Amino acid sequence: MADTSAFEDIAGRIGAHFAEKHTARETGLAGCRRIIRSSANSIRAAHRGDYEVAESLLGEAGAAHQEVLDALRPHPDIYHAGFLHDAQKEYAEARATLALLSGQALPGPGDLQVEDAAYLNGIAETVGELRRAMLDRLRSGDHARCEALLQAMDDIYSVLVTIDYPDAMTGGLRRSTDQARGILEKSRGDLTMAIVMHQATGRATQD
Repeated sequence: MADTSAFEDIAGRIGAHFAEKHTARETGLAGCRRIIRSSANSIRAAHRGDYEVAESLLGEAGAAHQEVLDALRPHPDIYHAGFLHDAQKEYAEARATLALLSGQALPGPGDLQVEDAAYLNGIAETVGELRRAMLDRLRSGDHARCEALLQAMDDIYSVLVTIDYPDAMTGGLRRSTDQARGILEKSRGDLTMAIVMHQATGRATQD
């Protein structure tokens, strides 16, 4: 007769492991939601020029990120399930946006404790935030600042386009880079047109 006497104990240990994994997953999901929310609010504050508020919000995001890392690192399958990548991407984007708009040094993935693919995709999405900042300055006629922001966008794209590896490794970076290129070219056109119109208006005024 088959002996199944040990199965109850085996199943109990597996169930306990699943319970631990489930708790880690729920902690990770909740923490990632806080990361994304605080990062989005930080970007909005940075665009308003409220850099202290933006930094404070990123402090909240960073604390939530550390909590998620502590919960998920013992469970690699959940760590790499995808939701942490998305949160890290948003966190990297917010950190980079604040740095670029306030004149700070751009942080690296090690500084933020984020994965390389999430970091690069976050930097790629920063190009859209720089366009938003450029358009804000364009309305006020600050062409010099607009050109500096456009140059930063160009610098980011010029580096991203050199990173040519399979999407499985880069988290779909090729698509993010293509989007950055479209934003860059549209922004270049907008700024060029604004400068041409400004110069034309100046000449008409002189005449």
